[in-house]
Amino acid sequence: MEEKSAYSYAGVDIDRGNTFVEKIKPLVKTTFRKEVMGGIGGFGGLFHLDTTKIKDPVLVSSTDGVGTKLKIAHMMNKHDTVGIDLVAMSVNDVIVSGAEPLFFLDYIATGKISIEASVEIVKGIAAGCSDAGCALLGGETAEMPGFYRDDEYDLAGFCVGIADAEHLIDGSNIRMGDHIIGLASSGLHSNGYSLVRKIVFEQAKLSVDAELDGLDLPLGQELLKPTRIYVKSILNLLKSFTIHGMIHITGGGFFDNIPRIIPPACMTVIHRHSWHIPPIFPILQRLGNIDEAEMFRVFNMGIGMALIVPEKEAGNILERLGHLGETASVIGYIDKRDQDAPPVVFREPVPA
Repeated sequence: MEEKSAYSYAGVDIDRGNTFVEKIKPLVKTTFRKEVMGGIGGFGGLFHLDTTKIKDPVLVSSTDGVGTKLKIAHMMNKHDTVGIDLVAMSVNDVIVSGAEPLFFLDYIATGKISIEASVEIVKGIAAGCSDAGCALLGGETAEMPGFYRDDEYDLAGFCVGIADAEHLIDGSNIRMGDHIIGLASSGLHSNGYSLVRKIVFEQAKLSVDAELDGLDLPLGQELLKPTRIYVKSILNLLKSFTIHGMIHITGGGFFDNIPRIIPPACMTVIHRHSWHIPPIFPILQRLGNIDEAEMFRVFNMGIGMALIVPEKEAGNILERLGHLGETASVIGYIDKRDQDAPPVVFREPVPA
């Protein structure tokens, strides 16, 4: 009978961790770019930065997690999509500066490594990295018995991208009359899940298998739809068009995210009914008796990314986005902001 180590008695299985690393090596390799040096398993990931095509390189970094959406994954015992969410939350933040995501690192903390669930998580991370065109350069899996339950885990992700300083997008070129183009979200993405869980599971007493009018999928599957990654579409746009600003609509919704990039002299006018709001949002609003302003502050309401562009280029940008597989529409414009006026206002669109 094989003797267990003292560390195993404490709840940490080094051999199981090593087995997990071996199983994910092929997944990680599918994301490698030509700049990646070496393979997985070193103390640090190596990336040979090629700056020959960039005059004044600037590195852009972001870190994020998936939040309490992970609770839904546990309830569903479905772990292959939250890795996509993890990547999306960081790469979508990096791209709004006009930076190309280069590489990504993940951190998985758990009470006890489940090789099956952990491999599913990394499958999602690898899929997200491939979708964003960045390399999964490394990561860490920490087994923490007594801190997490055996079947519990948390995720964090870290992305680094690159841009030319001359072409950084920071909102400083936003002008009155610019149009705002909204790119459709895939659903809730990865924000507001503490409120979502309270509404659907505590107040409405629904199960993950509940089938609700308006939803094409059972509730749990709807809530686990992965966050859309916009990187490749936006990189394509940047080759041909002018973009004055971009906003990743995450926690804080419209009211907190848009002012992060809008100049103080400008006001953002959003046309309330200019895009399709997916059914999950009015369902949550009805079940939770939430007022509309709160909905637009907590959730993306069907818009995952917003682009602020010159009016004369808006039509061509919309056409290109359609060819790239994005659902997009003009959802507002930039106006002059009067003293004491809010930075974001909602108005009904003017009839054509």
